[in-house]
Amino acid sequence: MAEIEKAVVTAGLRGANWDPALMRRPYKVVPYALQTADGQKTLGFLFSRTGTEKTVVSIMHPREMSVTHYLVPSVLDAGCACWVQGPRSIGNDLRLEHEIALLDVAAGMSHLRALDFKNIVLLGNSGGGALYAFYNQQSNLAPEARIRRTPGGRPTGLSEAEMPTADGLILVSPHPGQGAILLNSLDPSVVDENDPMSVDSALDPFSAENGYDLEARRGHYSQEFVQRYKAAQIVRAEKLDAHSRELIARKQEARKRVKDGIASASERRVAGYAPIFQVWRTDADLRAWDTSIDPSDRKVGSLWGNDPFTSNWGSVAFGRVVTPESWLSTWSGLSSNASFAKCASSIEAPTLLLEYTGDQCAYPEDFERIYSDIAAKDKSRVKVRGNHHGMALKRDDPSGREVAGQHIGTWLDRTFAS
Repeated sequence: MAEIEKAVVTAGLRGANWDPALMRRPYKVVPYALQTADGQKTLGFLFSRTGTEKTVVSIMHPREMSVTHYLVPSVLDAGCACWVQGPRSIGNDLRLEHEIALLDVAAGMSHLRALDFKNIVLLGNSGGGALYAFYNQQSNLAPEARIRRTPGGRPTGLSEAEMPTADGLILVSPHPGQGAILLNSLDPSVVDENDPMSVDSALDPFSAENGYDLEARRGHYSQEFVQRYKAAQIVRAEKLDAHSRELIARKQEARKRVKDGIASASERRVAGYAPIFQVWRTDADLRAWDTSIDPSDRKVGSLWGNDPFTSNWGSVAFGRVVTPESWLSTWSGLSSNASFAKCASSIEAPTLLLEYTGDQCAYPEDFERIYSDIAAKDKSRVKVRGNHHGMALKRDDPSGREVAGQHIGTWLDRTFAS
């Protein structure tokens, strides 16, 4: 056990997520390898101080292993256990389908219920927020009413899965959903998806003619341009959706012909082929470069930096390499089911929404819409100065992470006091 704790602490130091010094009192951590309803594996770690905690807070992200999440110490300080779970495909944007990721969440929830916790609280940070909102929606439905197929047509198995419900939700700087943020970040000036350099000058967000100052690395866009831009983003997303469905249909038709014994050699290759495609220029949300649009405490720039010519054309960004199935389920703002727009109205358990005022991924209007759509009668909203990851905006500012942790502790004590 000591070696496991040492490994977790070391990972925390490397990832700069939480400082072991914040663990002011002794704690223990136990790893669990769980099997999902579809026979896959997911790994989780249970942190506790006494082993007698009645409430456990679960933290998970659909694409990341958050074992060193910076809010773990705050949860323990609040007298709760903390369950941190990894998805089946850590760091793998390529194949992520949110409907299937719910089976990972379900395995963790079933495990926590089996451990006899009285209360399970889902803590969704960033992309974990929409994941948990989606899980909450599906878990509160009768099994036969759950989504049966992913947007790409794959059976989900959700109707056969055990999906325990949560007793509360904490949403920490949640963005509207992976697909929603990508829709807002798509560069609609792309003329040809196979040519990353192709540009429609009338829609180019990084040209002086449309309001971008290259030297200052910031924009000031007219309302007319903003409206045209948003409309064109939807058009590009529709084309990517259509392309994805065409690839899937082509493969399914070839597989049918193979099954019927009438496939040609080329059709056999198509039936076995798993299409992968690139989506270039996905860091072009106008709000990132023009802070007068939906103003907040944020700095100019996105999560990926303040130079769009590096981030928008670079290799590291949201949804850069996808399958047709992962595009439709996760990255399409039109087809994805994992969004607060589709799931927030199903949240009826006590909920805390905590927003960072300098967030460069989610914006004030996003938080307002999410909070408004949450159906819970017992809901609270707190604003904390910090960027998307809770880091201080100025040198002398208190850590947003610590302030957020204090608010979470107070809320947990009020809502789930023994």
